[in-house]
Amino acid sequence: MARRVRPQLITDAPRSPEQELRAREVRYVIMMVLRALCIVVAAILVATRPPLLWLWLTLCLMGGVGLPMVAVLLANDAAPRPEHQLRNRLRRRSPTSHPDPSRALHDREHRIIDSE
Repeated sequence: MARRVRPQLITDAPRSPEQELRAREVRYVIMMVLRALCIVVAAILVATRPPLLWLWLTLCLMGGVGLPMVAVLLANDAAPRPEHQLRNRLRRRSPTSHPDPSRALHDREHRIIDSE
């Protein structure tokens, strides 16, 4: 029987801030590498002058100019709150799992504290 490399996730706890920061750093570096690649490809295209040069240069320049803005926005973006995540909106909720709070106040017994 083979061992699992990663433990099975059995909780809905959010990722730790360190894990979230690391994921954002990796995403930023990948996007900056893509930007550098766009600039290098644009330089190679100018030197070789292939057909449809204007189209390829436009795509490379859009990547070279647009990717830094998108990368900064995504790197500074925090994880969405649990109620705003799409996977939580798509889950079916049973009526017993989230009872109406106003009804719960009327249904439970009230404890009376005597002051004497």
